Amino acid sequence: MDPILIYGFPMGSSMGLVAALEWLGKPYRLCRVDMLGEMRSPSYARINPRHETPAFITDQGAVLTETMAIAAWLEARDVERRISFDPLSRQPDRMHQLMAFVNTGFTAAFAPLWAAMEGEAMEPAMKSALRDFGRRKVIERHDKLEELIEGTRFLLGDRPTLADALLTGVARWLDFHAVAERSRWPKLAALRERLEADPAVVYATALENGVSDPGAGFCAGHCALADIIARFGK
Repeated sequence: MDPILIYGFPMGSSMGLVAALEWLGKPYRLCRVDMLGEMRSPSYARINPRHETPAFITDQGAVLTETMAIAAWLEARDVERRISFDPLSRQPDRMHQLMAFVNTGFTAAFAPLWAAMEGEAMEPAMKSALRDFGRRKVIERHDKLEELIEGTRFLLGDRPTLADALLTGVARWLDFHAVAERSRWPKLAALRERLEADPAVVYATALENGVSDPGAGFCAGHCALADIIARFGK
């Protein structure tokens, strides 16, 4: 069977994994999940007890959760090294370093901003404090990433890799939360511009936005969440 990525909308970090599957160039299926609705339902816990996306159904029918675990699964099957590198070369260490930074400190810096946005019953003073703290953390993490970016078209050279996939799903949160102008970090801004223009990212973004016919791609179709839960849920 084709692997199935369960990805969230709106503005899910998992959009980057859709782009990675496109770069990988092998058939896959998708399951589009409303993170503000379906993902919070009790039945979704049968797929991921933490009520998070992404989740992944492997070609053997096993359920994988956590972005880094899914990325590792893709890397191990990237025999043509379209989105990764020879594991015995030096580049994978750099790629894994960048992936870890993006998936931990960089992504986590936005957590206070999401908490403030979603906390409907939260006291205004608490919301304000979370927003201020979140903005400071996001700016600090962007400063660090700007330092890590080298003079290449993408994070690790002239082609996008798994590190770029993880970044493209979350980098847009800077604009969504109106933290600062992206031009404050010129190297990162240029990288984001190239990623946003990449056909795989354009395709993945269109799918996330619910476009029924976004053009040619390797996606073999969408699956209903209820069917995924019934077939693969614990």
